[in-house]
Order: sequence, then structure tokens, then C-alpha cells
Amino acid sequence: MERRRNLRRAGLALAAGALFLAGCGTPAAEGKDGKGGKGGKDAKADPAASVSASAGASAGASGNASAAPLKPGEVRVGGAVGKPYTLTLADLRKLPQSSAPVKFTSAKGDQEHTYAGVPLYEVLKTAEPRFDQTKKNGQLRGVVAATGGGDYRAVFAWAELDPGFAKSQILLAVSEDGVPFDDAAGPRLVVPQDTKGGRYVSELNQLWVGVVDPVVDGTK
Repeated sequence: MERRRNLRRAGLALAAGALFLAGCGTPAAEGKDGKGGKGGKDAKADPAASVSASAGASAGASGNASAAPLKPGEVRVGGAVGKPYTLTLADLRKLPQSSAPVKFTSAKGDQEHTYAGVPLYEVLKTAEPRFDQTKKNGQLRGVVAATGGGDYRAVFAWAELDPGFAKSQILLAVSEDGVPFDDAAGPRLVVPQDTKGGRYVSELNQLWVGVVDPVVDGTK
């Protein structure tokens, strides 16, 4: 009888010990709904993780803003400029207008029109091109790439549009023969001095300003 009592007491002691050990291990294993676990409601946030997440979100927002797609009819002016910006036909119509009667040959045959619009030089001057002023006539190292619908592109030397060097002005036309262009189509680049219409860029959407030095000097 005594032996049975001793065995029962030993069994009860072992059971109590197991329950105690299990209870001691619980706080360390609490899930996100518990108070003691790392992921619990009362757990302190990691400052480094918060800053990193904030910086990542800001960088992502900035990247998305700079790569924002153009709306129909918008023209992005950028490249080596101090003040890149975007303009539309409505913006161009508010500026002083020039007109140019032109004759050129195209795939459709001989063309003769009168265009009205804003000199390309004035549009680009507003963006403040960054030419090397330490070089004599540093602007003559400049180039302009005009991109239109269907990724059509034509390139100009800065001297072709700068009135200090060129006799005629390249225009961002807003109308042809008195008929306004559709706002969604954007302006048309008109080059009066050209005898062929290859550089008449329709549905213009980008004007990029750069310099030839990196390419000529082999630094790019």
C-alpha cells in the first residue's frame, strides 16, 4: 500500500514539473497576438527598418514621377538643361507666333504650305541649355534630337536654330495653312531651310538637348 502511494506521489510530481516547464516556455513562443513575442502588439518597432522602408517608398515615388508617361499632345523638353519642362499646343498658342511659307519634297510629292508657330530656339531657351561657357562658342557643340510619333527622330545642330547663326527659324508649328493641329496630336516641327520633309517631325513628343563632347572625346 505504501509503495503505491509513493508511486502516485512521484507521478503527480512529474506531471506538475512538466506543466511548469511548458508554462515557462510559452512567452518566448508567443505569436503576433501575444504580448511577450517579438511580433506582438507591445513590441517596439525597429527604427532602422522604418527609415529604410520610408526611403524606399520615397525613391519609388520619385522614380515613378520622373518616368511618368506623357499625355497625348504633350512635349517633354529635357536633356542637358537646367529647367526641364513639359508643354502642349495650348501653351504654344499663348506665345508670340511666327509664320513661315515653305516648299519641300516628301513621299507624297511636292509640298507648299504656310505654318504658324513658335521658334524652336525660344522653347529650348526657356529650359536653359547647359553649354560649356568656358569654350569659345560653346553652344556650337550642342545638338537637339526631336522625337515624334512612331519613335520617329531627327537631329539638329544648335547653330541651325540659333538666330545668332541661322538665317531662318525652325518652328514648333501649331497650324498648317490656317488650320490648327489637333491638341492630342501635338505640334509639328517645321524646318523651312530643308528642301526635303524628312526633318518635319509630326506628333512631336520630345525635345532633347545635348552636347557632342562626350562622344567625340570618347568619354561616353
